[in-house]
Amino acid sequence: MKIGLAMILAGIGLFLSAWIVLPPPNFFLLRLAVGAPEISPVLMIINAIALLILLATYSTSPLKSIALVCATTGLILSSLPLIQIPHTVQQANLALEQIGVNPSVSRLRSQPFVLLDVFRGIPTAPTRPVETIQFAQPNGVPLSLNLYRPSKVGKYPAIVVIHGGGWQNGSRNDNTGFSQYMAAQGYSVISIEYRLAPQHQFPAQLEDVRTAIAYIREHADELEVDVNRMALMGRSAGAQLAMLAAYEPDAPPLRAVVNYYGPVNLTTGYQDPPNPDPIGSRGLLRDFLGGTPADLPDLYKQASPWNYVNHAVPPSLLIYGRRDHVVQSKFGRKLYKQLQVTGNQAVFLEIPWAEHAFDAIFQGVSSQVALYYTERFLAWALK
Repeated sequence: MKIGLAMILAGIGLFLSAWIVLPPPNFFLLRLAVGAPEISPVLMIINAIALLILLATYSTSPLKSIALVCATTGLILSSLPLIQIPHTVQQANLALEQIGVNPSVSRLRSQPFVLLDVFRGIPTAPTRPVETIQFAQPNGVPLSLNLYRPSKVGKYPAIVVIHGGGWQNGSRNDNTGFSQYMAAQGYSVISIEYRLAPQHQFPAQLEDVRTAIAYIREHADELEVDVNRMALMGRSAGAQLAMLAAYEPDAPPLRAVVNYYGPVNLTTGYQDPPNPDPIGSRGLLRDFLGGTPADLPDLYKQASPWNYVNHAVPPSLLIYGRRDHVVQSKFGRKLYKQLQVTGNQAVFLEIPWAEHAFDAIFQGVSSQVALYYTERFLAWALK
């Protein structure tokens, strides 16, 4: 009985842990590759239990030997993210210090990673109930925003959050854990929605982001927003829109932009897709823009944040996963270097073990590291 249980645990533990290092060939396995590093402490426990049971059970069965190999291999794989945390934190601290951000701020999270939080969730203070407000209705499509605010009435710095989803999916209701956490830290967090492709193609999405920002500025008092302290934050496709809205020459006054794994140069991204490509990135780009770079070179250029980094832009925080098989981190690094060359303040953080959309699990390993530095960057930029 015990050895049977151990064999099952060893098989499950190894299968899930393997996606910490294996490249995902399709969308279903991409979800495993995203989640496995984030719950790696849980996988370590599963693998360790299997290993201990096997070591404590006398058996000469060859199946036991196979299970021992599985449990040991799974334990090694599942420990990889935690082993890499110290060096990642060291590099991230140096990156923030280079632009004058002090990583040691006492009122924020005390550590980049708290093991207990993986199991219990990230503690946060109470906030007011989420309020949903319609801000526009372009071509008859109603667009709303979610408003997250601290428990006390006041006027707060604002974080405008733009969801991801390949320009075709996603919702203003995504990543609610992050929005509620930041609201509890003293921000008005406003999660907006935009029209989706392929029914609505670019630049409709950017127009909606601009409309949302204008609405927020016009209704700042009732939204409890300090318009002089606003930042844009986006994830994936939302990060591409956030960068465009923040970097274009006639952008409204913004203090910062936060880019989680966002596409930077859509032309290059089309020509150099990830391998494997689990979401079919070229198809997403064609649906978003209406054709290929050969068909629409000017539109691809217009939709690429890279092409707007030729003047002063708001300070930028760029966070990418090195194992990202949707938006390759090398493009984020190139954007970072371009921001430096043009004299702009920027921080590039690369999480070695992380896949695309790593922060979908809010209390996960990568998400905790990203949150630690995001809130420090925003505290500095919106002070």
